[in-house]
Amino acid sequence: MNRKYNPKGVDNVLADLGFDDAEELSAKAMLAFKLNKLIDKQGLSQTDVASITGMTQPKVSQVRRYKLQNISLERLMQALVAFDQHVEIVVSPARRAHVPGISVAA
Repeated sequence: MNRKYNPKGVDNVLADLGFDDAEELSAKAMLAFKLNKLIDKQGLSQTDVASITGMTQPKVSQVRRYKLQNISLERLMQALVAFDQHVEIVVSPARRAHVPGISVAA
């Protein structure tokens, strides 16, 4: 998670702040946001979530606080599937209007 100076703004605030892994962090944040909404909606404790997802309670705590550096995209996707969600990854050519990269819609 190194930062580099980026004087010209882009569509990703994390990239604007200079994070090398801005696209991945943004994707993780979107997935964590969706997971946290499901947890809140069901009123589950972190221990309950750990049991459902197979994550440890400390990992669930990290997701709840959006501390996502040590949690993989795959793990977040698996947790959403454990909550009976469909996760879809779409690969398509980058168009001229879009730059190559990662995006998540939740």
